[in-house]
Amino acid sequence: METFGRYLDLHELYNEFINSKFGTLMEYSAYVGCFSQTDKISHSHKATREYLEHILEYLTSFLYRTEPLQDIDKIFLKLESEFEEQWANEGILGWGNKGTEKESEIDLDYYSTVEELVELGPEKLKQALAARGLKSGGTVQQRADRLFLLKVTPLEQLDRKHFAKVPHTKDGSNTAPNGNAFKEDMKKEIALMEVKMKRLCELLDEAFVRTKENAEKKLTLTYEEMEAEREEEEVQVDTESDDEEQQIYNPLKLPMGWDGKPIPYWLYKLHGLGQEFKCEICGNHSYWGRRAYERHFKEWRHQHGMRCLGIPNTKNFNEITSIEAKALWEKIQARQGVNKWRPDLEEEYEDQEGNIYNKKTYTDLQRQGLI
Repeated sequence: METFGRYLDLHELYNEFINSKFGTLMEYSAYVGCFSQTDKISHSHKATREYLEHILEYLTSFLYRTEPLQDIDKIFLKLESEFEEQWANEGILGWGNKGTEKESEIDLDYYSTVEELVELGPEKLKQALAARGLKSGGTVQQRADRLFLLKVTPLEQLDRKHFAKVPHTKDGSNTAPNGNAFKEDMKKEIALMEVKMKRLCELLDEAFVRTKENAEKKLTLTYEEMEAEREEEEVQVDTESDDEEQQIYNPLKLPMGWDGKPIPYWLYKLHGLGQEFKCEICGNHSYWGRRAYERHFKEWRHQHGMRCLGIPNTKNFNEITSIEAKALWEKIQARQGVNKWRPDLEEEYEDQEGNIYNKKTYTDLQRQGLI
């Protein structure tokens, strides 16, 4: 079960793996752990390609469903362009061609009898025969006999019954002379699928970790416990959906908290949220609680109201919420006018005889030439 995208459901792929010729018997949790290590699988089986196709199909589908904003086509397009370059340079890990060709080459000049070839073992003989396009099946003795024929007979003159069957297209033409080109295309296709699969595994790394942990956890549970856990998850999902649909019961009209639910009543009383403060300057806007009321004097609504009245929003008008603030401002302006320093009357000047005059008198006497 994927549990709404939380876990990967790899059971079908797991059954396909353990029942295949290239697979090995293991626990499901172990399979999840080594799921992405397809380079350890033998690629000589036809079922390997189908297995990789099924993996790629499932992972792509899972990523589409869990992360719909991921542009998978763009990711694959970039991977394919990088893959072509790396394949040409034989930079794909585990898919180098030069090394395998050298390993499959057997110089028949060094062998004088079939028995010496038998000592090489079945795998080396199989690789050598496959590299030359010959049948690679049969016992070790049969393989050695078939390969030893090349010591006395050139490959071109060898009887066609010793050659492996070459795949044909619909029009009857050979797709791969000696089977090499066809095998090369197959290898390239499988390698590309592996690269795509590993990239998807990287994107779904967290889901793989959760899946493995869940699989290991289930190993310690009995069947009854697993059933109870599954039912609990289903009930939890149902209750969550029901909670979202139900209307919130709030008879006291308490303010909503960060979780979308009414805050506790004791918190409501602690902050005095039942007290209403109105401000005429703010257009009779209501503020609930002393804290909100004190903070509003520095907020945009109150500042805008003060600007409309032509009053500066200073400390003198703190805690004043009525329009009478305008009358107070006029009184302050008048008081500032009386106490204001006037230089023409209060600035003092002294003449040569030591007489003191204010600025206005001194200027008048100076104009008349009396000073």
